[in-house]
Amino acid sequence: MRKRILVLISLLLLVLLPACQKQAELTYPVTQKADVVDDYFGTKVEDPYRWLEDDKAVEVKQWVEEQNKVTFGYLEEIPFREKIRQRVTEVYNYPKYSSPFRAGSYYFFYKNDGLQNQYVIYIQKGLDGEPDVFIDPNKLSPDGTVRIGLSGFSQDNSYVAISRSEAGSDWMELRVMEVEAKKELSDRLQWLKFTGASWHGDGFYYSGYDKPEQGQELTARNKFQKIFYHKLGDPQSKDTLVYEDKEHPFRYYGVDVTEDGKYLFLYATEGTHGNELYYKDLSRKKMEFKPLITGFEFDSYPITNIGDQFLIYTNTDAPNNRVILLDPENPGKENWKTVIPEKEDVLRGASTVGGQMFCSYLKDATTRIYQHDLEGKFVREIELPALGTAGGFYGKKEDDVTFYSFTSFTYPPVIYKYDVPSGKSELFHKTEVKFNPEDYETKQVFYQSKDGTNVPMFIVHKKGLKLNGKNPTYLYSYGGFNASLLPYFSSTNIVLLEKGGVYAMPNIRGGGEYGEKWHRAGMLLDKQNVFDDFIAAAEYLIQENYTSKDKLAIAGASNGGLLVGACMTQRPDLFRVAFPAVGVMDMLRYHKFTVGWGWAVEYGSSDEEEHFKNLYSYSPLQNLKEGVSYPATLVTTADHDDRVVPAHSFKFIATLQEKHRGKNPVLIRIETRSGHGASSTTKVIEEISDKWAFMFYNMGIKY
Repeated sequence: MRKRILVLISLLLLVLLPACQKQAELTYPVTQKADVVDDYFGTKVEDPYRWLEDDKAVEVKQWVEEQNKVTFGYLEEIPFREKIRQRVTEVYNYPKYSSPFRAGSYYFFYKNDGLQNQYVIYIQKGLDGEPDVFIDPNKLSPDGTVRIGLSGFSQDNSYVAISRSEAGSDWMELRVMEVEAKKELSDRLQWLKFTGASWHGDGFYYSGYDKPEQGQELTARNKFQKIFYHKLGDPQSKDTLVYEDKEHPFRYYGVDVTEDGKYLFLYATEGTHGNELYYKDLSRKKMEFKPLITGFEFDSYPITNIGDQFLIYTNTDAPNNRVILLDPENPGKENWKTVIPEKEDVLRGASTVGGQMFCSYLKDATTRIYQHDLEGKFVREIELPALGTAGGFYGKKEDDVTFYSFTSFTYPPVIYKYDVPSGKSELFHKTEVKFNPEDYETKQVFYQSKDGTNVPMFIVHKKGLKLNGKNPTYLYSYGGFNASLLPYFSSTNIVLLEKGGVYAMPNIRGGGEYGEKWHRAGMLLDKQNVFDDFIAAAEYLIQENYTSKDKLAIAGASNGGLLVGACMTQRPDLFRVAFPAVGVMDMLRYHKFTVGWGWAVEYGSSDEEEHFKNLYSYSPLQNLKEGVSYPATLVTTADHDDRVVPAHSFKFIATLQEKHRGKNPVLIRIETRSGHGASSTTKVIEEISDKWAFMFYNMGIKY
């Protein structure tokens, strides 16, 4: 008996030793430290890895190569990594469509055959016409990282402006195509971000920046956005400056022309929420922009004009939003007429088509759609196939037909054609995926956060799942910027679910699921609520035996990367694996790069003492502690991310590798020719495959 036990122990050691040796032999690149110290209101803060902020430096490029060498060397040793990649490729390989939309006598839609790096734009004559390729971005670069989008049609629908971006950067170029001939013209407008083309006459309005200094294109702060008018056929140098503000370098400006071409709206915002609204009558050539709604506390956006009055969507004095009718000659709040009053459910958007208004509401983070006339009279509720997420209902005043889409966690996207006068919905396109929704279930639970607040969470898993605390669980959230996380279908999650895994998505504070009050409860000095909500979600999943600390991974991107970074530093004991993606990790310096200044309305700035103290209390970079054992961590970022610059992730992983004690790997995966999100299908598949492999491997789960 004793001999048999010794043999079993020996065999067990043979199985375990390679993994133990693998972790023991994992040697991280040496990251040089510099003597850099900042003084924030008397508090000295060291920043020894600041040199990593210079992504153009030779030393930084060498460091990136060394980090990737270690990371990919580790990933290549995972025995089932290739099997996972093959499975992710299989489940991702199905045709994907957008809803069609009309421009004149043509309909346009986006389609991906399955594994194409970019969606192809198609055109067809009428709804019964034969689809033909309008633009195929996949032919524009060898690696498939050029993106193309339709950015606005001329008023007679003869021309369309197209946006073109490369390698995932936010920088874009506007070009023009002649629709009938499918011919690209000579127009080239460069150094643009966050803009469309609003056509009027023989040209269009757009937002643009000055050309950045050479070498600073992906890091320098973007300042002094301006509004221009471009006449078709002219070089960009001849474009007319329509609006600029030399007193406020850090503001965004955008414009929209009304459908009838009579009015031009100007939006001004100091960040990611809160805006001022101006207008001008384009029939009056010398008219300057006149204010409609001023101040940056609330959000207000025009839906359409009804004659010489404006239908406006706003949260002014209505945190759950409402629709008002505003007379530009008497724009004061006392003169506003309520068209759609604020309700208990959150109004997330309103659009018009066919002389009707479609209002999209959220009830516990699922969609409800109601049709009204333009005076606000209720017409009908659009019946959706299940609880989930719907979107669409766009078009022009003369359209009798519009389209909308529907999806949920186990409901692959479907597109419906909607008859505006009758309210009849007709199935237009159903997504075919090799996946049986009947095998899985979605439930919504409510759990209590640290302060007693009830927070909803969606949980998705196989039917009949045993609540034994052993299920690999992927906990994902965002929690900021008024963004709502709604039910959606993700084919790549099948890889987790079919192996008995659990996907959990809590609607934590900071989002917009319950209106502006929910948003503001998770921003500025209340940001800690967001992290408390996420930690409480993890504790709920463990308490209810969905999983355990050893089988729990947390994930989030951008502001969600900050979420993961803050939670793994505050509760390193609670998670087995952490995936902070393109995260805002240095909360003391985020506002010094590209468009980071626009987030100060959400986070606060370290330039102010009160906000410095708050940011310093949770900033992931500054809260890593010496000698702590952190979860197995795979940080992800990309070389062309000019929204959350990769320096955040570089400095975070350098500090984590320095201070972490324990066998868990702490690695960074740095993608090339990609940005704030994977820039091609190939890169999507590679990244998510590596994440599933890393997660399963570090949870001790065989695939």
